[in-house]
Amino acid sequence: MEKYFNIVADAYYGYARYLWQEITQPGFHNYFYWLIGVSIFFFALELVRPWRKDQPKFRKDFWLDLFYMFFNFFLFSLIIYNAASNVFVGLFNDLLGVFGFTNLVAIEIASWAIWAQLLLMFVLRDFIQWWVHRLLHYHPRLWEFHKVHHSVEQMGFAAHLRFHWMETVVYRVIEYLPLAMIGFGIDDFFVVHIIGLAIGHFNHSNISINLGPLKYIFNNPDMHIWHHAYHLPKGHKYGINFGLSLSTWDYLFGTAAIPYNGRDEKLGFPGMEQFPHKFLPQAVHGFSVEKVKIQRGQKSRKTHLQQVGQ
Repeated sequence: MEKYFNIVADAYYGYARYLWQEITQPGFHNYFYWLIGVSIFFFALELVRPWRKDQPKFRKDFWLDLFYMFFNFFLFSLIIYNAASNVFVGLFNDLLGVFGFTNLVAIEIASWAIWAQLLLMFVLRDFIQWWVHRLLHYHPRLWEFHKVHHSVEQMGFAAHLRFHWMETVVYRVIEYLPLAMIGFGIDDFFVVHIIGLAIGHFNHSNISINLGPLKYIFNNPDMHIWHHAYHLPKGHKYGINFGLSLSTWDYLFGTAAIPYNGRDEKLGFPGMEQFPHKFLPQAVHGFSVEKVKIQRGQKSRKTHLQQVGQ
């Protein structure tokens, strides 16, 4: 027990010191200022070349989404996630030790060129996240958490990091084992994280850029707007365009759809009129929803989508 108490104490102290250094010591390998820089870049593009010209520059819930960016990127780790994840890893390793396993690494890639390691990390992680994202849409309980992200009514770059904190838990728990088996830690490879951040901001931004054939590789606003559409195309009752950074998985597995220019599509989901609009009610949403309500909501969602598809 003392071991895990020390893990928690070290995690809080270590992350608090790290966050303070991120804020007070700007540098190239600094997530805090990369987040600010990437955000300013896409906000500037939205101001110069807005796709939806009638949308306010400071769109609905802009400031809420800005808070979500820093909460999900930093504050959640400081409050609980960093300590809890360190305890989880410690418990998991101790459990493996009971069965005689001291190392999870099944494929050794340390000798690979750094570009090959980064490419594998980027593609594999995005593939795992694509499946997790589909799970968030298919599983009724997880969909209740994911509704926070889909409650965006006007799209902009900051909507990228507007999501329920439980999504971080779901993604990281599922990512941990496969990435650990090839020697990757969740926090490894700064470049991969920044590329993912930039593409995610791009997907959600109020801009439109013709990528040509690259649209079959990289996710983009023209494609992702349909993922957030209130009215989904026929035959896709659980959603479409699940890709985070890469669109390839949607084209490979038949979940890609861009019926027409979705610039003016209504965003959200059936029933969102009753969905909470402030951070704290959204942060606890999904825990207070009774199972019967989830089932009814899922049923009404299916019924609505079937009607839309007719």
